[in-house]
Amino acid sequence: MTTARSWRQTRVVDGPHQVRRDDIPALNQVFSDAFTERYRRDGMVGVRVPFLNPAVWRYAIEDADGGAMLWRGERGEIVAFNIAHRSGVEGWMGPLAVRPESQGSGLGKEIVRAGMEWLREGGCTVVGLETMPRTMDNIGFYSALGFVPGRLTLTVTLDAHPGEGAPPVLLGRLSAGERSAATEGCHGLVGSLLGGYDFTRELVLTDQLSLGDTVLLRDADGRVAGFALCHTVPLVEGRAREELRVLKLVLERAEDLDAMLRLLQDYARRSGTRRVAVRVQGEYTEVYRRLVALGGRVRWTDLRMSLAGYAEPRAERGIVLSNWEI
Repeated sequence: MTTARSWRQTRVVDGPHQVRRDDIPALNQVFSDAFTERYRRDGMVGVRVPFLNPAVWRYAIEDADGGAMLWRGERGEIVAFNIAHRSGVEGWMGPLAVRPESQGSGLGKEIVRAGMEWLREGGCTVVGLETMPRTMDNIGFYSALGFVPGRLTLTVTLDAHPGEGAPPVLLGRLSAGERSAATEGCHGLVGSLLGGYDFTRELVLTDQLSLGDTVLLRDADGRVAGFALCHTVPLVEGRAREELRVLKLVLERAEDLDAMLRLLQDYARRSGTRRVAVRVQGEYTEVYRRLVALGGRVRWTDLRMSLAGYAEPRAERGIVLSNWEI
């Protein structure tokens, strides 16, 4: 049990505890309150951050497993949380938040350090997170904990568009045997480009929870040469399905980017979404430039930060885009 001290009052905080599915409504409230307050401090008064889709929360919690942590106050209420994810040796945190009335007490540092410890103990050689680039307070806060700013992550969207050839091959539509073999092929491809990375858990959960699907790209021999893990469910609770969000995009050859983007635009149309959203790490300038050349629109930016000594590598060949948000 931790006693968090602040100028307002002394608060007794108990944690970390593992997040459960029935905590989702309370997590949504803390998330909305904390980020609404953040926007207010940045001068955007009147902006109210909406609740996230409970299905997306469930995905985040089950993906994180033991890394989904929360802290409770004196009355048992949730006052903070940190959802830390491991994809093999890649580790990242998000979302994480502290209730506005509990901020400034040292609790924020505690939850970040708990996430860092869990990821490092789990063998992660990459530890990172993303924050809003315009928010100097956040950048300074994470920097004081040992994180170093990297490049921007740019969310670029392309309009949905029908394909001219065969429909996209979707992992979730394959027979059980084919799905198992294709999943193993995805695992092998990622590992060949970035040793130790493993997105299998995310692929399986997306299928099990019916959140979207994984678009497969095969070579002439039928081998998996690329894949894109996509969510089609709305990110925000109560919203209509508008956007196909690409969480992971892996290609053995960078030259196959156009082919994959065409498949994604076709899948977006077939799934009833209006556009494809690809979050591009700033290191992949050629991917960003190609998206813009194809008519892509920049919708959002985030600042990628990595713990000193735990920076993410770039694949020496091919493309590996890994989203550090849910």
